[in-house]
Amino acid sequence: MLKTCFRSTLAAAGVIAALAFAGPASAQTTITFGGSDAIGGTFDVQNKMFAKLVNDRAGGKLKVNFIAGEQLGPDMQVIEQMMQNSVQMYGDVLDWYANFVKDFAVFGWGFTFRDTDHVRKFIASPAYAEMVEQLRTKQGIRILASEATQPRALFSRKPVNSLADLKDIKMRVPEIKTYLALWETLGTKPARVAWAEVQLALRTGVVEASEGPISSAYAAKFHEVAKYVTRTDHILSTAHVTVNDKFFAGLSPDLQKILVDAAKESVAATAKQATTDTEETLKKMTAEGATVSKIDTKPINDKAKEAVAKMEAEGLWSPGLWAKIQAM
Repeated sequence: MLKTCFRSTLAAAGVIAALAFAGPASAQTTITFGGSDAIGGTFDVQNKMFAKLVNDRAGGKLKVNFIAGEQLGPDMQVIEQMMQNSVQMYGDVLDWYANFVKDFAVFGWGFTFRDTDHVRKFIASPAYAEMVEQLRTKQGIRILASEATQPRALFSRKPVNSLADLKDIKMRVPEIKTYLALWETLGTKPARVAWAEVQLALRTGVVEASEGPISSAYAAKFHEVAKYVTRTDHILSTAHVTVNDKFFAGLSPDLQKILVDAAKESVAATAKQATTDTEETLKKMTAEGATVSKIDTKPINDKAKEAVAKMEAEGLWSPGLWAKIQAM
C-alpha cells in the first residue's frame, strides 16, 4: 500500500516536472506597434485596424500592442526604436525613410505626383522596389504594404492667396530634409516642430503656418488655430506599415503571412477611405469656423519644378529619378 502510494506520488511528480520543462503549449509573441499620428487621425485609425486584424487572426500566437499618439516619441524616434527592435512595427507616411534611403525624398517634394494613380504607378515600379529593398538590407526595415492616400493642405493664421503670400511665413516642417528644402524654395522660413506640438506652436505664434494630410491635421485640430485652410495639394500622402526585418524573419511563415495580409488590408482601407474623408473633413472644418479655399497652384508648382535640378545636384535623391517619375 505504501509502495503503491509512493510510486503514484513519484509518477505525479514526474508529470509535473515534465509539464514544467515543456513550458506552455503555445508561447505568445508580443509586438509593440508604434504610431505618431493624432488620436483619430488617418494613420491612427489604420494602425488600430491592423492591430485588430492580427490579434483576431493569430490564434493567440501573436499579440499586437499598439501605442497610439506620440507616447513613444515623434516619428523619427519611433523608427529608430524599430531599427533597434525595442519597437517592432510602425505605420505612417513613406517620406520619413528619406532620412535613411535618399530616394524616398521624392515623396516629400512638391508636385512630384499628378494624382493618386500616379503614386500607385510609382509604388508598383522597379525603381520603388529597389528603394524598398535598400531600406531592408541597409537599415533592417521591411515595408509590408504601401499606398497613396490624401493630398496635403496648408494651414495658416492669415490668408494665403498666392505664392507671394508665402514669403517669410514661419512655416512648420517635419524632420525631413526635403520638406525643409521645398518650403525654403517657396519663400517661407521653415522651422522643425514635432507633429504633436504643431497645434500649440500655431496657437502661440511660434509658427504661422503648417501643412499636412487633411484628416490627420483635422484630428490634430490645426484648423482651430490656423483658420485659413488652403488646398495647395502640393504633396499626395502615402500610407504604409513596416516591421523590423530580423524580427519578421524570426517568425514562422504562417505568422508572417498574417502580418503581411493585415498590413495590405489596413493600408488599402486607408486609401479607399481617403477620397471620401477629404471632402467630408473639409466640410467639418468649415462648419467649425475655418475658411477653406483653393489656390492657383501653377506658380507654386513652377517654383518647385525649377528647383529640381538643384535638389538633385545637392544629392537629395538620385539624378533622373524625378524625370523618370514624370514619364510614368
